[in-house]
Amino acid sequence: MRLTLDPTSGVPPFEQVRDGIRAQVDAGILEAGLRLPPVRVLAAELDLAANTVARAYKELEVLGVVETRGRAGTFVTGRGVQRSLREAASSYVSTARSLGVSDAEVLEAVRRALGT
Repeated sequence: MRLTLDPTSGVPPFEQVRDGIRAQVDAGILEAGLRLPPVRVLAAELDLAANTVARAYKELEVLGVVETRGRAGTFVTGRGVQRSLREAASSYVSTARSLGVSDAEVLEAVRRALGT
């Protein structure tokens, strides 16, 4: 895994770590089942505080990109988030169309579900 942080960026380091790992998962560079470096190891490699990397890992876990297996470590889960999102959206559209719902009604249902 290769991560490069931009210290001059206005983006917080934990977000750069999170987004960098997520992008590599989405691109298939980091495959399902791969064990990520321990928090302290990656923090040392990136010259960050361990809590910064821990926060990135925690957010990736919430997104379903990785899972923590206790002392065994943190592992990449199945496919990337973006791919899963596209598949879910495609499934939803197929179901809605099979019900005879118009595209406008489908979009309105999504907006209501999102609360917007």
